[in-house]
Amino acid sequence: MKKKKLLKWRKAFLITIILFVIGGMCGLGAVYYLSRDLPGLEELQKFSPNEITKIYSADGKVIERIGLQLRSLVPKEELPQSIINAAIAVEDSRFRKHWGVSLRDIGRAIIVDLIAMEKKQGASTITQQLARILYTKIGYEKTFLRKIKELLTAIQIERMYNKDEIVSNYINSVYMGHVWGVQAAAQYYFKKDARDLELEESALLAAIINNPGYYSPYRHPRRAFNRRNLVLYLMQEQNFLTNQEYQYYKNQPLQVIQQEKIPDTAPYFLQYVRKKLNALEEEYDFNIYRDGLEVYTTLDSRIQSYADSAYNQYIQVDQERLEKSYQKNPKKIKKVISDSSSYRYEDILKMVQNGVVADTISEELRKSLLVQGALVAIDPKTGEIKAMIGGRDYKLSKFNRATQATRQPGSAFKPIVYSTAIENGFRVTKKVLNQPVVLHMSDGTRWDPRNYDGKTGGWMTLREALTHSKNLPSAKIVQELISPAAVVNTAHKMQFSTHIPTVDAIALGAVDVKPIDLTAAYTTFANGGVYTRPRAILRIKDRYGNVIYETKRENNIVFSEETAFLTTSLLQSVINDGTGGRARWMWHFKHVAAGKTGTTNDNTDAWFMGFTPYLVTGVYIGVDNHAISLGDGQTGAKAALPIWANFMRETHEKLNWESKEFPIPKGIVEKAICKETKKLPTRFCPIEHEYFRKNNVPQTYCQKHGNGDKEEQNNTSDHIF
Repeated sequence: MKKKKLLKWRKAFLITIILFVIGGMCGLGAVYYLSRDLPGLEELQKFSPNEITKIYSADGKVIERIGLQLRSLVPKEELPQSIINAAIAVEDSRFRKHWGVSLRDIGRAIIVDLIAMEKKQGASTITQQLARILYTKIGYEKTFLRKIKELLTAIQIERMYNKDEIVSNYINSVYMGHVWGVQAAAQYYFKKDARDLELEESALLAAIINNPGYYSPYRHPRRAFNRRNLVLYLMQEQNFLTNQEYQYYKNQPLQVIQQEKIPDTAPYFLQYVRKKLNALEEEYDFNIYRDGLEVYTTLDSRIQSYADSAYNQYIQVDQERLEKSYQKNPKKIKKVISDSSSYRYEDILKMVQNGVVADTISEELRKSLLVQGALVAIDPKTGEIKAMIGGRDYKLSKFNRATQATRQPGSAFKPIVYSTAIENGFRVTKKVLNQPVVLHMSDGTRWDPRNYDGKTGGWMTLREALTHSKNLPSAKIVQELISPAAVVNTAHKMQFSTHIPTVDAIALGAVDVKPIDLTAAYTTFANGGVYTRPRAILRIKDRYGNVIYETKRENNIVFSEETAFLTTSLLQSVINDGTGGRARWMWHFKHVAAGKTGTTNDNTDAWFMGFTPYLVTGVYIGVDNHAISLGDGQTGAKAALPIWANFMRETHEKLNWESKEFPIPKGIVEKAICKETKKLPTRFCPIEHEYFRKNNVPQTYCQKHGNGDKEEQNNTSDHIF
């Protein structure tokens, strides 16, 4: 009998051992299976939570924050002890006693949840929470498997780090409402660095962790106040505070600051910068959304504000003129209807009569009923983009007309033609006929252009033709003095990104260009014949302050200093005496400046490109629908110049830029000539002064006002620079 009992006991023991082994093997198998996609030791050793990338303007302002989570790291040595104590007190009072998992807390949570028959009690330690925050492989779904993964990762973290490192990493990573980590939270709620937090402020941040929305000091200040005081009470219970300190701090009011949103500064410029950053990511092995970079840009927030002000004011004037043109021209409305059959004539008419409200009409109608435009301002010496506008409202249209739109520049392209002629040895006094011409287009058709005023005449100098933006003499330059290929060669040196066809019509700007490219081309005139490539980023630093990328000036010699100066001199005449004169007499921009208007057929595109020694600025105005005119009389001088002139005036005045002359190269001579014949003057000639290359001054005397003998010349002194 005893033998049978012994056998049964041995059998039971053996079965127990077998079951224990099988269970252990299953458990080990389950642990192995669940551990397969968990972070390895190497990944655990690299504490590198996502940090925000900050983008700075050239004048030191943060103009954007980019990141999946708004977070900035603080070294554990700089963390105030108060935030560490507060987090431990409220989130994990046994933090320094457990090994990553608190079995006692888990047991208590199970009992509470069973009694309540619902999830009531949390049991995650700080280490488990850190595991969940840092390692996305664990997941966020509330499942048993996720909990096991979290426990396993927490144990691994405890093996890799000491307690101080774990709690500091946690405080640097946890979500505190709107932002992640204590530094971002200290800045967000108190506008100070984490190291400067007061004890009651630390308690509030720790209080928010449990439920940031529910305990928001902005939405629910009473709840936040009570929760903060609970944290203070727990800190007292755990001997982080004395009773006297607790009594003092619990009566302190919540001192959160009123939240200031980063202004929507230069959204189109920032879009341009983000694209540049995305293009650099692979080459330089960084991630703008995770790596906490500091990106230093060329934008000057002050100059951008002046650009925004001028643009917003005068784009509305252009909008009102467009609406009036629709009211006067029923065919124009019918054109919109033919492009969009879902609208009736009466609908469109009512819109333009009442004033088009951009955010209440469809994207389809915006393309025809809204005036859009672009502005680019570049430092000609460095290529740094100081301001950029790509449209009237970034929220309604992300299309950047400064960098993406391709439109015809009209006469704004002419300086490239004239500078090519000057580089090829022609004087600015060279005369061409102001008579009808026939131009060949890129599609093989022929074009009979006219001057804007419809008039023709006799001979005109290059200066006269450009000053008054005459089309016919400009066409003659390409056909008789140089060639389309020569102009295209100049354009290529100016690095236009669009195709420039080798046709006669290039003389009048019958090409498609981007506003940023044309503005950059004008840096060549302002910069002594040297083209400067636009740049938006100066340098990029990693989260540790190391410079990982830096741009340099990219220059390209296009033509001589003498050619640049002579072309600039012609463009000064445009502003002082020609089609750009409104900048002076209407808009009171008095600084030394040079520029050129541009208008295409039917007034569909209006431009003004101009510069001073400080800044090159291009303004384009048009409707996105290429077939829609801005309206009768909406030339570059009327539609684009007001924005340019007011922006340039404000910028130069507010930044105290003194008016200064364009530097005159040594190879340039100022010569007295006959005002009519443009030859050396006799004593009977009306006199004017003109610039020439030193080796290319007129050699003959005027025959019209004297006999041309040398002794009859007027003793007018020449100036050689």
